[in-house]
Amino acid sequence: MSSEQNEQGMVAKHSVDEGSRPAAKSQFALLGQRRYGPFFLTQLAGAFNDSFLKQLAILLVTFHAAEYTSLSGGLVANLAAGLFILPFVLFSAFAGKLADRYDKSIVIRGVKLAEVGIMLIASAGFYMTSLPLLLASIFLMGCHSAFFGPAKYSLLPCVLSKDELTGGNGLLEMGTFLSILGGTLVAGVLAAVTTNPLWLSISLTSVALLGLASSLFVPATGEAAPNLKLRFSIVEETLATLKLAHNEGKGVWNSLLAISWFWFIGAVVLSQIPALGKDLLHGDTSVVTMLLAVFSIGVAIGSLLCERLSNHQVEIGLVPVGSIGLSVCTADLAFSASGFSAAIAASGNTEALTWLQYLDLSGSLRVLLDIAMVGVFGGLFIVPLYAFVQLRSAPERQSQVISANNVLNAIFMVSAAGMSGVLLSVGLGVPGLILVCAVLNALVALYIYRTVPEFLWRFVSWIIVHSIYQVRTTGHEHVPEQGAALIVPNHVSYVDALVLSAISPRPIRFVMDANIFKVPVLSWLFRQVNAIPIASAKDDPEALAKALAAVQLALKNDELVCVFPEGALTPDGSLGVFKPGVRKMLDLCPVPVIPVGLQGLWESPFSRNGHSVSGRFFRSRPGRQLVVNVGVALPADVPLADLRGAVQGLMSM
Repeated sequence: MSSEQNEQGMVAKHSVDEGSRPAAKSQFALLGQRRYGPFFLTQLAGAFNDSFLKQLAILLVTFHAAEYTSLSGGLVANLAAGLFILPFVLFSAFAGKLADRYDKSIVIRGVKLAEVGIMLIASAGFYMTSLPLLLASIFLMGCHSAFFGPAKYSLLPCVLSKDELTGGNGLLEMGTFLSILGGTLVAGVLAAVTTNPLWLSISLTSVALLGLASSLFVPATGEAAPNLKLRFSIVEETLATLKLAHNEGKGVWNSLLAISWFWFIGAVVLSQIPALGKDLLHGDTSVVTMLLAVFSIGVAIGSLLCERLSNHQVEIGLVPVGSIGLSVCTADLAFSASGFSAAIAASGNTEALTWLQYLDLSGSLRVLLDIAMVGVFGGLFIVPLYAFVQLRSAPERQSQVISANNVLNAIFMVSAAGMSGVLLSVGLGVPGLILVCAVLNALVALYIYRTVPEFLWRFVSWIIVHSIYQVRTTGHEHVPEQGAALIVPNHVSYVDALVLSAISPRPIRFVMDANIFKVPVLSWLFRQVNAIPIASAKDDPEALAKALAAVQLALKNDELVCVFPEGALTPDGSLGVFKPGVRKMLDLCPVPVIPVGLQGLWESPFSRNGHSVSGRFFRSRPGRQLVVNVGVALPADVPLADLRGAVQGLMSM
């Protein structure tokens, strides 16, 4: 089976029994359950300590340089950042294999135990005022994160149902960003109050011990790939891991690239926040802290919104929403910060502003809103991508796929630092650099949606369906996680295909009227999503033969195919006669048949209900109830009369 075929059919298996336990009604309910709560606390502790240790080291070296080193604080900050990222390139490939080979809970406990030892090394560095020891501990925390990452992201599909993946990932990203912010703030407060090594050591070690204690309650997942052979070779294994991720399918690979691109943009924006707050906004350290806090809270809000907007499913239609918002808000940030800076310069004020003084000035809220919305749209962008990768990658390779993402993240973040350094050195300025990121983000988004049309198709589906309808789905579990099936719904409106795409966890190949397929502009979109044009034997026998051959090939490749058996939109809302083409498709390639009943579309603007187009839109109302009833799969030899009866029954449920 090819990588694209594998991508279409492969959905990650979960070690939980989805049929015996309904998905949590709210993502926050997961925090009180053992399968998620202890893991969440473990992640929070690790993210907090990562940030806490780095910020403590930088602050102490900056304000007590004579005790630690003759190096500048800026150089030490860059050294710390580089040493933290380096392990992701060196050890991610091995870490991914380790998490696939052994039970993920065991790997997590081992990493958390190592964190306690790393904090003891850092404590020795504070006692001895040794910069080399502090830098070594930061490098080791990078190793800790490199080994923890593949295990944590591949653990989620093992303990959560498909309906909980988006919510679980949203909580994880929310907690991570708030923990990083908390570690940065607490380090600043602690460094300002005391430099006593005892208190610094107690703080770091206590958080590490909390993470270790909570990891003991992380549930076992079993060994995903017990026969996987471990071999440590930095270059060969890293290249092999990247190749493995690339072969997982175009959707997965481009999702990994998109996640890394988010970290590219994030690295540029976050690295410029100190200069933005000091030089453009004329603020003191409290203004810089406020900007960081607003960005982190924005990411947290965006991450949590994903579950609500996706209706408890993995919805990659949110990714274009996130990318568009990122470009718009990043561009506006460049303009709003420049405008605020010009206004301050014109006023003649030379004093550094406190955060309260900053908020009193005109234009300050626009800058804050831009930064917050960059975070919000960043959360909407990244959370569905992580869930999509988890859903579409094979269980025995999930950790290795995540480790490939860690390598890509590191490469992109280093590239971001390099690009920023070059552009700033030639005099571009912070607003110009941020504007360059906005333009680049738009170009990268266009590339991704051009190469993986499923993202664009799901975006169109999500926008149309969720802006007009309130969708309720029953029986969605009858759509197979993998393997071929022929989906057979009633045909009520022009947006039936979009509705079905919006509720399906897998891509669907739609069989559609050849005349509609040729409509300008729409034709391009239909071709991108591999729709299959069909005509009647009377109108175009050659088109019919090609369509049947294309359907047969798609089903043999284990894809989902949808055909509207009535052959045309209903003229009166009732179910029409089924055409014999359905029977021909099943005779050529016998696969399970899934009947679907659509309710609530007949009075919509997109149906032929006897009203004029303007009249249909006038009578329509936002939030209209739409029900999609998915029936139990029927055998391939089901008589057309029985298949029609099944669809009819689902229409009246």
